[in-house]
Amino acid sequence: MIRPGLTVKLSVLLACIGVLASGLTGYYAYHANRTMLVHQAERSLRTSTELLSRRLSVEINDISADARVLATMPSSARVAASDDGTGRNDGRERLAQVFASFMANHPEYLQVRLIAREHHGLELIRFDRDAVGAVRVTGNGLQEKAQFPYVFDTLGLSAGRTYVSNITINHENGTHLAEGRPTMRVGAPVFDAGGQPVGAIVIDVDLGGLLALLKTDLPSDYKVYLTNEWGDFLIHPDATQTFGFDKGRRVFIQDTFASTHALFDQTRDQVQLNGLDAPEEARDAIVTFIRKPFGGDDSHRFVVLGLAKPLASALEGANLLGSSIVRMVLISSVLALCLAILFARALTQPLQMLTFAATHFLSDKSMDELPIRRTDEIGVLARCFARMRREIKSQIDVLHHKQIELSHLASHDVLTDLPNRMLFMEQLDTAIRHASLSGEHLAVLFVDLDRFKQINDRFGHSAGDNVLIAVAHRLREVLAPTDLVARLGGDEFIVLVKGERADRATADIAAEVLRTLNEDLLINDQQVTVGASVGVSRFPSDSTSAEELLLHADAAMYAAKLSGEGRSTCRAYAELDDATSPALRSRSRQVSGRLRGRSTATGKADVTL
Repeated sequence: MIRPGLTVKLSVLLACIGVLASGLTGYYAYHANRTMLVHQAERSLRTSTELLSRRLSVEINDISADARVLATMPSSARVAASDDGTGRNDGRERLAQVFASFMANHPEYLQVRLIAREHHGLELIRFDRDAVGAVRVTGNGLQEKAQFPYVFDTLGLSAGRTYVSNITINHENGTHLAEGRPTMRVGAPVFDAGGQPVGAIVIDVDLGGLLALLKTDLPSDYKVYLTNEWGDFLIHPDATQTFGFDKGRRVFIQDTFASTHALFDQTRDQVQLNGLDAPEEARDAIVTFIRKPFGGDDSHRFVVLGLAKPLASALEGANLLGSSIVRMVLISSVLALCLAILFARALTQPLQMLTFAATHFLSDKSMDELPIRRTDEIGVLARCFARMRREIKSQIDVLHHKQIELSHLASHDVLTDLPNRMLFMEQLDTAIRHASLSGEHLAVLFVDLDRFKQINDRFGHSAGDNVLIAVAHRLREVLAPTDLVARLGGDEFIVLVKGERADRATADIAAEVLRTLNEDLLINDQQVTVGASVGVSRFPSDSTSAEELLLHADAAMYAAKLSGEGRSTCRAYAELDDATSPALRSRSRQVSGRLRGRSTATGKADVTL
């Protein structure tokens, strides 16, 4: 498979940077615009809620003023003090015309009544609203109302003050349209010339109709919420959620909008929510709630008034901007891709020349094509490369020997730079576990030098060290990069062969090892031949244990050494028990004892064989 070159990678990288930059910029602009529009919608909704709240206060004050006007009329005091509701009373009739005028000019009024203090709170004048208009109730339709709070509480007020009831469902019978509707009652006491309360003016207000009048100039998609001081919904877009206390179940605003707890704790006067910041509460809307005093300055009661608008209406501009941003990002991405290709080609062309020179390191022609005349960083790099090439060609032999002298890790043999016994056993254990899962084969080659002792005795330990270094070098050269060769100690080496090569370890690899080790070595200006014997064990046919594989390879090597120098054998340890040679059986017991001794002494097989 052809891998993409630097030009392609750099083009893709630069294009991705350009696309990412334009995308992030577009996303930030879109997100910032959404946030700005939502905040702007929140400010507008807060203003509308405050305006609606003021209108509600003004309207309640106007209703209270109407009640006080009716209560302060002299005829109201005369009728309330002297009339018993029977027969004809001219003063009552004239006053009734005034009541009818108030009903005609205030469609939100459901009832207007004059209630006497005497006669058990008898209604002297009463106007109800029906489907057509105002209806006067007379005769037997007039009721006694002294037991109701809006009567006796109003009669207990001083002059100039008004009574405002809680907002409830009207359950009084015979009230025409008022029955079953959310109602607020406003009352004013009527005093005679001596300053004694003789009656009360009571106005029943349709809460729904009142709010409908107040929000006539608000957008049609606005929704109104109203609760009492405990959080019971009085007005809700879903009528089934309202006046739960009247239906035997209470529905609180705090359960729907948890943030409104602060309003009822009186720690905050306003709460704003939106579907972006609080989707679990506001969902797809923007909502503003305001806590407002209710029932007069000396009352501790309050209501919570709220307005909500769809979040989608506030984000219409953001959606349009988002479409424009997507188009801009696509155009910017195409431009970024084109510019990235051009820039990448301009940047990588001299690098490709350097790459060609590096791959044809010894070719003088490649050096002639280097951009060494450039004055930028590429030219500096090309000149440095040419100078480095000259130095490398003159010092390549020195560098080759310097590589052998690198500091060794604790897991490698200091002399030969090969893995030591501990690292080899760890790698062998790992290879066995992997082969057990994958079904691969392994082969362990135990290599013992035949004439190392004679060379060591003849030429000295320094020469012996050189022989070991040369043998390690030859083993690394003859083995594949995937093979693992290690020095166990002395003149013993061990090789791990994995995968498909393990199947032919005996025939090919062992023969190649013998061949290369039988080649002459130049030691102290003399040609010497070291030779070797090789023993082979296999996984899993010979054993599934690292120690036993090493034991089998050692025993097999010893068998090869007995059969003659420069020989190799793949005879497994299990076969050695049936061998006729007493020496092999002795070697088997000796190796087994050495391995057991190492395991007992150190806790693991990490002592040199």
